[in-house]
Order: sequence, then C-alpha cells, then structure tokens
Amino acid sequence: MGDVRADCCGAVIMGAPGSGKGTVSSRIVQHFELKHLSSGDLLRQNMLQGTEIGVLAKTFIDQGKLIPDDVMTRLALHELKNLTQYNWLLDGFPRTLPQAEALDKAYQIDTVINLNVPFEVIKQRLTARWIHPASGRVYNIEFNPPKTVGIDDLTGEPLIQREDDKPETVIKRLKAYEAQTEPVLEYYQKKGVLETFSGTETNKIWPHVYAFLQTKVPQTNQKASVTP
Repeated sequence: MGDVRADCCGAVIMGAPGSGKGTVSSRIVQHFELKHLSSGDLLRQNMLQGTEIGVLAKTFIDQGKLIPDDVMTRLALHELKNLTQYNWLLDGFPRTLPQAEALDKAYQIDTVINLNVPFEVIKQRLTARWIHPASGRVYNIEFNPPKTVGIDDLTGEPLIQREDDKPETVIKRLKAYEAQTEPVLEYYQKKGVLETFSGTETNKIWPHVYAFLQTKVPQTNQKASVTP
C-alpha cells in the first residue's frame, strides 16, 4: 500500500435523491475532518468556468443525455488530485460500477455510507412541492401547506407541480437511481466497506452515522465547531 493511499482516507456517501444525503453530508463535514466533494457542484462549477471538461459535460446535458462514465471519472479524479493532503467525502460519485472501479484504481475507499430510506417516504418528500406560477410562491405539503389543498393562499388561484416534482417523474428518477447504483452497492458490500443506515427521518439516522464515523475519521477541533 503506497504512502499517499495510507494517509488520506476516502469516504463515499450514497443515497437516492430525497434521502437526506445533502443534510447528512453537511453535518459530517461540520463534525469531521473531511472535505465534502459533491459531483453536482463540481460539474456546475466547471460548466460556469467553461473548463474543457465543463464544456464537454454541457454538450451531453444540453442533449438531455447522461454524462458518460469516463467524463465523470476525469472530473472527480482531477479534483481529488488537489486534495491529497485531506480526507474527503465524495457525494454523487461514483454512481455506476465503471466509475467505482476507476476510482478504486486511483484511491483507497475505506468507508461507504449508504442512506437507505424507503421509496414511499422519499416519494412523499419529493412530490410535496406545489407552486403558484404567477407569484412564484412555493408550498410544501409537509412543512408549509396551503390553507386549502391545491389553492394559493393569497389569490385563490390553482397551484401547479413542476414536472420534476410530479409523482411519475419522481418514481422514474428513483428507479433509475436504483438500477444504476445497485451494482455499486454490491461492489462495496463485497469489499467489506459498505455501511448502510436505514430509517425514515434524517434526525434519527444521523446519530448512528455520527457514532460510526467516530470510529473511522478524525473529528474536527471540537472548540472550533461547538454548536450552540
């Protein structure tokens, strides 16, 4: 095992859209010495800056195509090169088996956190958003529902759902995620690095993730990150 691999610890977090992965990632980074690397943010950043890989990725997105494995891999590995002195948490990559295998050739992944939230719970979360098109007012059936179902509080006009928030779109996205990542989870399971956390509420899953990571990763300086 080479030195570089030994002193930097690579962790990956996996979870379907709506599984609370963003929230858990930000808490992990708050409490542990890990740099958060989100492939989505990285992609947007490269597209905004017009880098070679950003321009390449944009051509696929504009055609409504998935970005090929080799492009995503180049993007992630290029960024990880800048983080050799850090421990990091990858979020959104690897998404497919070829990506996981390519990552493995370059870095040692010793921790994979998988958030396993029931399909129905995620579907409820992701389809909860309704919009009043004229004003841009956003309602969430769970957190801030309209006074009357389907009706804007101020104008009495009907609310609509964005295409992305419609149940059929959400189900399609979740099924696509499952099909893509199933082999990745199996791959890490076989390697013995996969830790799955199941539940329906992020606040109940988090303490288990926290306790698990305490055995794996250095914590941030507690004085610096005391939360009120």
